[in-house]
Amino acid sequence: QVQLVESGGGLVQPGGSLRLSCAVSGSISSMNAMGWYRQAPGKERELVATITSGGTTSYTDSVKGRFTISSDNAKNTMYLQMNSLKPEDTAVYYCNAKRYWRPSVFSNYWGQGTQVTVSS
Repeated sequence: QVQLVESGGGLVQPGGSLRLSCAVSGSISSMNAMGWYRQAPGKERELVATITSGGTTSYTDSVKGRFTISSDNAKNTMYLQMNSLKPEDTAVYYCNAKRYWRPSVFSNYWGQGTQVTVSS
């Protein structure tokens, strides 16, 4: 059973930085894609950033140029470096991993979430 454990959330002032980590039990290289989602109070969960097994990354427009997603296969850990944080980045951040068995069939794994609060 694959488990994802996030860490690194907290309270930060606007303009500050945080780095989130997502530790994967088992081999991260067995995952075809990983990503970070976030959910703010009263809003739907949204995709923030993704990284494929080949290293291709993508970001939602609101975080481009501020957030960087990366992974370290040797440590079985994925990261989200968040710079120039804004109050609107406040949310619970979730780690996600997908393992494809066939083109339209995949297993979806989630972490428990970590709170990020941006406030002065």
